[in-house]
Amino acid sequence: MSTHPRRRWPSGAGRFGPILAIVAVLLLIWYAAAVPMNWQTEGDKLARAGAAPDFLNHVLATWSAERPILPAPHQIAMDLWKTVVETRASSPRSLLFHAGVTLSSTLIGFVMGSVLGIALAIGILHSRTLDRSLMPWIIASQTIPILAIAPMIIVVLNSVGISGLLPKAIISTYLSFFPVTVGMVKGLRSPDAMQLDLMRSYAASRGQTLWKLRLPASLPFLFASMKIAVAAALVGAIVGELPTGAVAGLGARLLAGSYYGQTIQIWSALVAASVLAGLLVALIGLVERLTLRASGGARR
Repeated sequence: MSTHPRRRWPSGAGRFGPILAIVAVLLLIWYAAAVPMNWQTEGDKLARAGAAPDFLNHVLATWSAERPILPAPHQIAMDLWKTVVETRASSPRSLLFHAGVTLSSTLIGFVMGSVLGIALAIGILHSRTLDRSLMPWIIASQTIPILAIAPMIIVVLNSVGISGLLPKAIISTYLSFFPVTVGMVKGLRSPDAMQLDLMRSYAASRGQTLWKLRLPASLPFLFASMKIAVAAALVGAIVGELPTGAVAGLGARLLAGSYYGQTIQIWSALVAASVLAGLLVALIGLVERLTLRASGGARR
C-alpha cells in the first residue's frame, strides 16, 4: 500500500476548473458556428477578389469579416478592448460612457422597485383584502410585454414634460418590483407557528413581530429576489432606451449598431450588458453576506 500523500488540487483550480472548461467548450462551439454563418458572404468576397478557393483561407475569412453575421469571439474581445481600454471613458465612443448612462437609470429603477416591492409585501402581509385583490393584479401586470408598454410609458411621460432619466427608471421599476414583492411576501411568511406563538407570548405587537421576527427571517428571500430584480432593472433600462432614439446608453449602442450593420458593436454592447449585470448581482451577493453575518444569520 502506497504511503505517498495524495496530490490535492488547489482550491482555486477545483472551483474555477469546471467553469473554464464550460467557457472553452462554448468558445469552440461559437467559432464553429461562425463558419457556416459567414461562409456565403465571405465566399462571395473571395470570389470577387479573385482569390483561390482554399478551404483554410475561407475559414479564416469567416473569422475576420468586417461586418459578419456572427462575429468571432476574438473580434468582440478586440472591440471591447478598443472601446473600454483605449478610449477615454468620457468619450461617446467608450462603452464605459454608455454603460454609465444605463447604470444610472438601472440603479434608480432598482431602488424604486425594491422599496415599492417591500412596501407592497408588508401591506399584503397585514391586509387580507390586499392579499386577495392586489396580488393577482401584480402577477397579471407581468404578463404585459415590456416592449409594448415601454413606448407608452415614454410617450405619456414626455407629454407631461418628463423625459431623460426618469422614464427609463420607471420602466426598470416596473420590471424589478415584482420579484421583490413575491420574494418578500414569501420571506415575511416564512416564520413558523411556534415562532409566532412565542412572539405572542411576549405580548409583542404586530410592528414588533414584523421588525424583530419577520424582517430578519425574510432577508435571505429578499436578497435572492433582489438579484433577479437588479438584472431585470438593467433589461428595463436598455429597453427604455430603444424607443426614445437615445444617443447614450447600451440600448443606444445597440440601436446604432443595428442601423449601420455593425454586428460586432452590437455583440460588444451585449457582452458589456452581461458583464454589468453580473457585477451588480455579485455586489448584491456581497452585501447579502455582510448583512447576514452582521445579523447573525446563516452564511449562504
